[in-house]
Amino acid sequence: MSETTTGRLRVAVIVSSVREGRLGPAVAQWFLGVAEGHGGGMDFDVVDLAEVDLPLAMPAWGGEPSARAAAALGAVSTRLAEADAFVVVTPEYNHSFPAALKNLIDWHREEWQAKPVGFVSYGGLGGGLRAVEQLRLVFAELHSVTMRDSVSLHGPWSGLGPDGTPLDTAVCEGAAKGMLGQLDWWARALRSARAEHPYGA
Repeated sequence: MSETTTGRLRVAVIVSSVREGRLGPAVAQWFLGVAEGHGGGMDFDVVDLAEVDLPLAMPAWGGEPSARAAAALGAVSTRLAEADAFVVVTPEYNHSFPAALKNLIDWHREEWQAKPVGFVSYGGLGGGLRAVEQLRLVFAELHSVTMRDSVSLHGPWSGLGPDGTPLDTAVCEGAAKGMLGQLDWWARALRSARAEHPYGA
């Protein structure tokens, strides 16, 4: 077997919420705890959007980013490009996902292409599923492959403990392990395919 199919995977875990008092970092840490016990040969890089200072104003098509944007892109773009897969940790805001996440997505293109994306969502009775459904459409436009199964944490204010751990751990951990299994398969298959024939070539 080649290194592309057997080597450790690099997974960028994107914490999407930037609001004060957000639950995103705690949810991400819970997920990482489950993932590290999964034994799937993955190395995780947490990309917290509260620490990524991308401006909202984007250059015209084909134009160059501002100095501020270039500095912010230099800090995050390489991490996205080096990732074999992504896990997006997102709340649901008004039936959708945070603006900071859309901004990060729109500043990049090739970094997402032909790579798998998994989701860990939280929020209200729906558990963030409406945010995930909209993200599936966005990532499809960017030629990413979204995982069929996702992790949905319902009612974070009553369903999560103060440390961000779901109270119904068995169900939530089972969902996380199922999604990670799919992510592992797709990440290895797509990494091997990109190595053999670069996407879009």
